[in-house]
Amino acid sequence: MKKLIFTAMSLASFAVASAKDIVVQPSDYAIENALQEARKERLLNGENDITIKLTEGTYRLHQPIYVRPEDSGTTIVGEGKVIVSGGVKISGWKRQGKLWVADVPQFNGRPLEFRQMWVNGKKAVRARDVDDFEKMHRIINIDKQKEVLYVPAAAVKKIQNAKDAEMVLHEMWCVANLRIREVKMMGGDSAAVYFHQPESHIHFMHPWPTPMITTDGHNSAFYITGSRELLDTEGEWWLDRKAEKVYYMPREGEQMQTADVEVPAVETLLKVEGTPDRRAADITFRGITFSHTTWLRPSFEGHAPLQAGMFMTEAYKLRPQYVRPNGDHKLDNQGWTGRPASAVYVNCADNVNFRNCTFEHIASTAIDYHQYIKGGAIEYCRIQDAGGNGIVAGHFGDYTHEAHLPYDPYDTREICRGLNISNNTITDVTNEDWGCVGIAAGYVRDIVISHNEISEISYTGISMGWGWNQQPCAMANNKVLANLIHHYARHMYDTAGIYTLGAQPHTLIEGNVVRDIYTPGYAHDPHHWFYLYTDEGSSGIMMKNNWTPSEKFLKNSNGPGNTWENNGPMVSDSIKSQAGVVWL
Repeated sequence: MKKLIFTAMSLASFAVASAKDIVVQPSDYAIENALQEARKERLLNGENDITIKLTEGTYRLHQPIYVRPEDSGTTIVGEGKVIVSGGVKISGWKRQGKLWVADVPQFNGRPLEFRQMWVNGKKAVRARDVDDFEKMHRIINIDKQKEVLYVPAAAVKKIQNAKDAEMVLHEMWCVANLRIREVKMMGGDSAAVYFHQPESHIHFMHPWPTPMITTDGHNSAFYITGSRELLDTEGEWWLDRKAEKVYYMPREGEQMQTADVEVPAVETLLKVEGTPDRRAADITFRGITFSHTTWLRPSFEGHAPLQAGMFMTEAYKLRPQYVRPNGDHKLDNQGWTGRPASAVYVNCADNVNFRNCTFEHIASTAIDYHQYIKGGAIEYCRIQDAGGNGIVAGHFGDYTHEAHLPYDPYDTREICRGLNISNNTITDVTNEDWGCVGIAAGYVRDIVISHNEISEISYTGISMGWGWNQQPCAMANNKVLANLIHHYARHMYDTAGIYTLGAQPHTLIEGNVVRDIYTPGYAHDPHHWFYLYTDEGSSGIMMKNNWTPSEKFLKNSNGPGNTWENNGPMVSDSIKSQAGVVWL
């Protein structure tokens, strides 16, 4: 056995147990150094299939792990409990009345800013004005020209002089994070709330989704967060950026002198990426926990999403409306989107696999397969406690591609195709950006989403497709089979267990079980929810043998070629029993 000894300067310790095995112990840059050693083995000794074995422990990162085309053929395996973490511990807590206070840690030479905190593995609450979301205030009115929301005075009285307060606004199928610039008391029981740019302009320009003013009092609800004045409940915390202090009110039984307090510092833990012509290929990750990631964009630019967490960079109404070809209904707006960050990002890659991995304590998306994807699998993984989407796959438009245009690239290699998402457990994701989903598949082809269990979701379980039109595009031949989706729509409506958009011929949705929907009282339209929902432009889809407690389905502005067959409570018990994870 060839031993490799590294000095302390290398900050890594590992040995080659055989020509193809590299054994790694936790230390700074240990995984990066192991990848470098594997590349040397390929170059100098002609080895191709190399396994990097991570021994038990926590591997803390200062930057993402980059896996490149030079790493093709590598398997990275966790032996024991292996955690790849973007978190930083906070210690040195001191009592200050009912609160405890600690210094903000330095990270990479700067005071750390963060939007999440975990105490003994449990997510703490960023200080907010309501403990029970059913008690959220509702807006009174909106003036889009002046970019102002009118709200009850009582809702903002505490924070009218606060510097870092933020409104989280419920908008049909999305929530917007709007940083508050100014509060003006209007007399009586109302106040005017103004917001920072750029989100103020984007938010008030776009028509969908929008704050709702109704005739029955179900106006859009909101809560306020991020202010010292709101820190009044056990389990809440607040960050004083200027003073570089963090404050926390412990829950019963928490001992802050010994508590394990973690805050996120790294946005993306792992990037597996090549180029369109030179892919990262045949790479597998097994038995690894990816944990504690940050997402700071809402703190710097706000967050005004279009759908499924894809945030808008520009959007506006069309007047008059545009009459689209091919039978599509009139288009009343245009918009361009950005993509939220993810803990794991895969792009320009073939046959990249994650098996028996865990993704937890994630600020935004857990795992994202973007473009130029061929094959690969996410199997027997557990995704839990994520602020955004669980899994994202495929193109969703971007800064240059208008969201309502069909995406059908000349270079078909761009399309995410052949991905297998099977036998995963996805729970308690979307717990900050409520408009996100369990699995979001955009412009994808030949992918299989099967035997997953998805629960405790703020919006939709599985969202398949994009584009809001029935014109031919990149989507085709997808399968959504035997998934178990329950306890969804915890916060949002205009939702379904399984939801589709756009033309996707030869797509099969079969054998799924959808049940147990939440009924939040603050939804502006409490009846607008469904078990199965084919939305704008959905075409060429076979929907059959899906069990639901009733036939509460919606077919909205669909295109041609959809077939519905044997969906509802009449589906046989044998199909019901086969949905969900199949354990080996």
